[in-house]
Amino acid sequence: MSTEIRYPRPLRPGDTVAVTAPSAPVRPEHEARLTFVTDWLRGRGFEVVLGECLIGDGITSGSARARADEFNAFVRDQAVRAVVPPWGGELAIDLVDLLDHDALRADPTWVVGWSDISTLLLPLTLRSGVATMHGQNLMDAPYGLPHGTAHWLDAATMPARASFVQEDPRVRRRGGFDDWERHPCADRMDLSEPTSWRVLAGEPRVDVYGRLIGGCLDVVCHLAGTPYGDVRRFARDHEDDGVIVHLENCEAPSLDAARMLHGLRLAGWFEGASAVLIGRTGAPERAGVTQDDAILDALGSLDVPIVADVDFGHVPPGNVLVNGALAHVVVDGERHEIRQTFV
Repeated sequence: MSTEIRYPRPLRPGDTVAVTAPSAPVRPEHEARLTFVTDWLRGRGFEVVLGECLIGDGITSGSARARADEFNAFVRDQAVRAVVPPWGGELAIDLVDLLDHDALRADPTWVVGWSDISTLLLPLTLRSGVATMHGQNLMDAPYGLPHGTAHWLDAATMPARASFVQEDPRVRRRGGFDDWERHPCADRMDLSEPTSWRVLAGEPRVDVYGRLIGGCLDVVCHLAGTPYGDVRRFARDHEDDGVIVHLENCEAPSLDAARMLHGLRLAGWFEGASAVLIGRTGAPERAGVTQDDAILDALGSLDVPIVADVDFGHVPPGNVLVNGALAHVVVDGERHEIRQTFV
């Protein structure tokens, strides 16, 4: 029998959203962007509280203890209904063994983010049993999204047992990220480059169910084999539902990515998997080995569907994937979609 996943109550106008930087700070030259996005959020009816671990010019926004204490304080605060970091960074792993899982379990709060923030999302769901949201970070929030792609606010405002569907938009961003120092109010991206989800392995028609779990490959790979990355146990706890592992590569060259994926395979991350979703990447190949080659070298023997170029991660637009949610993934002809249900 599957272990119950708990979901935070729906976010509503008037609720408080806390902004803290568990990893990289907002540099002074990007404070105008921070002001723009927090005003955007307030304009949608939410209260916004800014933490002390937020502005700076170092690798992190403060000491590990200061960042963890602030993050935990927001999770414990019953007035705070969502914690949304400005962006990722490099050393969120500093906080992994300092997180207050009991507080999150006692009063579930939405924790939202991607990239290095998935270093926290994964163990929070694995150890507390509370759903977390792999979605846009705060600094990305004002961007318009293509039809069929959900914003994290769309998902966070859904009631218990509700479902939402995201489709393959078949376009991706052309060019790099905006210069927020020069254009702090940017809210449109050029989504004109054609693309599509692709089935790399398994039957060409995919129709599977499972509970979503995963994150950014570059950072969550370091949790394998620790008490904070026991995806094998999660799969056992949810064997009735199955699991769908989602991973996206920020910048690891293909051979590095292959080694990371092999490590996750050896740690049992794909045991009981119904499918593996791979986010679209701009990471380079090495020695003539493509990113596809790397995925197939590490995971091609799994005998499960592997779907690549799915819209989450470091090549926008980005879909929302809720760790713990029951997902139904279909890639069949023109129908490319992910339905997530909060059960």
